[in-house]
Amino acid sequence: MQPKKISNQITKNLKQYCKKHNITKAVLGLSGGIDSAVCAALVVMALESKNVTALLMPEKGITKKQNVRDAVQVCRQLKINYIIQSINPFLITYANNIRFPLSNLAKINLKARIRVAILYSYANTNNAIVIGTGNKTELTLGYFTKYGDGAVDILPIGNLYKQQVREIAAILKIPNQIIIKKPTAELYRNQSDEDELGMSYEEFDHRLQTNKLTKQIRQIIKKNAHKTKQIPIM
Repeated sequence: MQPKKISNQITKNLKQYCKKHNITKAVLGLSGGIDSAVCAALVVMALESKNVTALLMPEKGITKKQNVRDAVQVCRQLKINYIIQSINPFLITYANNIRFPLSNLAKINLKARIRVAILYSYANTNNAIVIGTGNKTELTLGYFTKYGDGAVDILPIGNLYKQQVREIAAILKIPNQIIIKKPTAELYRNQSDEDELGMSYEEFDHRLQTNKLTKQIRQIIKKNAHKTKQIPIM
């Protein structure tokens, strides 16, 4: 892989897409993780810092303060505007007004869906597009929240496996503490992507790229197929 060549090609593709559709502004959620940091850097290369806004949407009691600090560091490094918007008030209001009990899964997915609602509220108000931060590993496995972080306008790193994202992060000068950080969506306390999936991203990438799928991987893909296929029309 040639990280510099690939990052330049993604930037070129973003510029062409935005020019074709008369897009001048973009917004994305910045978590303090590697995927969103890389996406932010690529979008800045395509649209310039002044046209990119990051929304930092922590959940008090769940999101680690270091992740917020890392996200702010990325924003300052890229010289982009950022807004810190806690999702706790929305979660409280929802819980106080919903008229049926919610399962733990519903509560967890609600967080991702609230975040995307905030992103689109900003995008609609400011005539911007919502940048998705999903990588190819996650998209292939269906490891994202339906109508949550899966609801976006464009996916800059959607063709890059997780290990490739790490390689590109290095040349984009993403802070090292972000590159080596344990991947997590922080949808609940001490959540880890790899613990939840039962395998490291490195192994997933190897098996997906070589088509050496284990029974476990096939089960994950089958279980999440409803997220990755077109909605059935009857």
